[in-house]
Amino acid sequence: MTTVDTHCPYCALQCGIRMSATTSGEVRLEPRDFPTNRGGLCQKGWTAAQLLRTPDRLTTPLVRDADGELVRATWDEAYSRIVTAVRDAQRAAGPDAVAVFGGGGLTNEKAYTLGKFARVALGTSRIDYNGRFCMSSAAAAGNRAFGLDRGLPFPLTDLGGADAVLLVGSNLSETMPPAVQHLSGVRERGGLIVVDPRRTATAALTEPDVGIHLQPVPGTDVAVLLGLLHLVSVGGATDEDYLSRRVTGWEAVGAAAAGWWPERVERVSGVPVDELRAAAEVLTAASPQAGGAGGYVLTGRGAEQHAHGTDTVTAAINLALALGLPGRRGSGYGCVTGQGNGQGGREHGQKADQLPGYRSITDPAARVHVAGVWGIPESSVPGPGLPAVQLLDAIGEPDGPRVLFVHGANPVVSAPDSARVRRRLTDLELLVVADFVPSETALLADVVLPVPQWAEEEGTMTSLEGRVLRRRRVVGPPDGVRDELRIWHDLARLLHAPVDFAHSPDEVLAELARASGGGVADYAGVDLPRLDAGEALYWPCPEAAHPGTPRLFLERFATDDGRARMIPIDASPVDDDVRPDAPIYLITGRILQQYQSGAQTRRVAELLRGEPRPFVQLHPALATTLGIEEGDTVRVTSRRGSACGAARLSGDIRRDTVFMPFHYPGAGAANTVTNPATDPISGMPEFKVCAVRITRVDTEGTGV
Repeated sequence: MTTVDTHCPYCALQCGIRMSATTSGEVRLEPRDFPTNRGGLCQKGWTAAQLLRTPDRLTTPLVRDADGELVRATWDEAYSRIVTAVRDAQRAAGPDAVAVFGGGGLTNEKAYTLGKFARVALGTSRIDYNGRFCMSSAAAAGNRAFGLDRGLPFPLTDLGGADAVLLVGSNLSETMPPAVQHLSGVRERGGLIVVDPRRTATAALTEPDVGIHLQPVPGTDVAVLLGLLHLVSVGGATDEDYLSRRVTGWEAVGAAAAGWWPERVERVSGVPVDELRAAAEVLTAASPQAGGAGGYVLTGRGAEQHAHGTDTVTAAINLALALGLPGRRGSGYGCVTGQGNGQGGREHGQKADQLPGYRSITDPAARVHVAGVWGIPESSVPGPGLPAVQLLDAIGEPDGPRVLFVHGANPVVSAPDSARVRRRLTDLELLVVADFVPSETALLADVVLPVPQWAEEEGTMTSLEGRVLRRRRVVGPPDGVRDELRIWHDLARLLHAPVDFAHSPDEVLAELARASGGGVADYAGVDLPRLDAGEALYWPCPEAAHPGTPRLFLERFATDDGRARMIPIDASPVDDDVRPDAPIYLITGRILQQYQSGAQTRRVAELLRGEPRPFVQLHPALATTLGIEEGDTVRVTSRRGSACGAARLSGDIRRDTVFMPFHYPGAGAANTVTNPATDPISGMPEFKVCAVRITRVDTEGTGV
């Protein structure tokens, strides 16, 4: 029997697990004691090994034949089809005729190599990834405030000692259940504050009398945060010494918050004045300058996935800075990273404007350094590309991509206005998808490349805390499957790339360490022997003798002058607001049994039994007005399209709002309805709110 210690394949919590494989191929999984999960697992983690045996596993390349059918092919045939299409497209329209769309679940080694493959082997600037849909607003706000973006700039276990935790737009109880145990201390002290339009399982942790749930109108989080800042300021609770020593911009930010008195906040957000005041009092009492044990402000996708998501996160950071929280032990601001390698995946070159080490692709020194590691002239490194929504929308345009590579993503389900994305993908001359199951995007492809699953590969991941972790192989992949590192190595050679591409994870990690060295996300001191010895290496880790950095900003922020930047912002309306023909807000999110686009979890029978089909959660009063009863099929319609689901009546949601999970394809695909309008700074689309109308329909013909 082979036994390895590794990590769950799903979210950025990266729960520790132990896996065993018998000589007959049976794989067993159990949780292990690791700081983030402390021996716990959610339903997805417990059932993760079942996906290794999914009956529709891809084990051979597929190519689309003259009749439009996907048929089995050899690797040589698949490679030939790809290389010919790439050369034809670039000969006709230049390097940017080929584009790449990556994923936040790829290992660090694969994320790094995919960025290098795009810029060196393909010579294209057109690369972005699905993390643009996940972490980009928090990343943009963190970078401009602190000079650095690491989801949690402290270990998750630090939350346990706080007197207050403000959680804005995150449903940890369903998305990261083992993380909830880290809130037990703050709950005991009555300091948990949750901001969410729904009374989620996480919001319910505030009851009875162990915290506060603020339930605003969707899209009004900025007003709530400005109101809290106003109360902290007028109450004399700002940490003036901290602000004078460690922060710039407070005067302008304080002046902007002065206009958001509690009664105005209530009119805009629906949050009662007394609840807002109570939340401000809890935060104030927890702050170090008031003698409290410390406080944290945390944001999730509910706050970030908006056309003004960067402003929302900035408002949260401003509140944390006013209280003197970031850069202190036992306090801080952080964002709850979602995807398995959502942190590492956004550090090493998958983003349109980024080089390894979280370097800017427009920084001359960064370009020279990375080009030197790659062994190419700096002048041959392309400039910035297009963020994800614009990249996908450019397909079919005269200067848009003609060939697209998709690795570790399923945009047919996960992208906003997904029906439009599907249509765009059919305009390509060649769509190449690497996956281990026939996802909805893979089924549209012209070439499908079978790749390993998580338990069949070696590499590293970076958790939501910025800790670099080992992913270990417990079983080999099925015959016929090739690792992405091998695929990119082979294609680079066939495309006559100017340099060789390493295809051993060990070699790639060593190269990544050199490429990131001196960058913001510095992995230069990270190597496999240190990780295998059990060292807890949090980046930055600039050299072999460095212990890593579990807590950032204790001495200075990562800005030029060492001070955090407060940026004044104001509340903005949602891009697609309610109106007479669409009087209801739709919000979307994840549920306990499913993950991301559902391509993995919908193939696990136990998880699918828990939530087999899409649903629409709505308040009983709204249902009565619309003539809808529990279980009825309802249609949710926006300017972009419609989605159907079974009515689920609940008093846990606002009367002006409905909720749909986004994990399902077909008639129940919530993202056919969502808004592709993007944040001007981060490129984040507005998944989290749009105006819709709700109608009851007959089930016949709906596909639900």
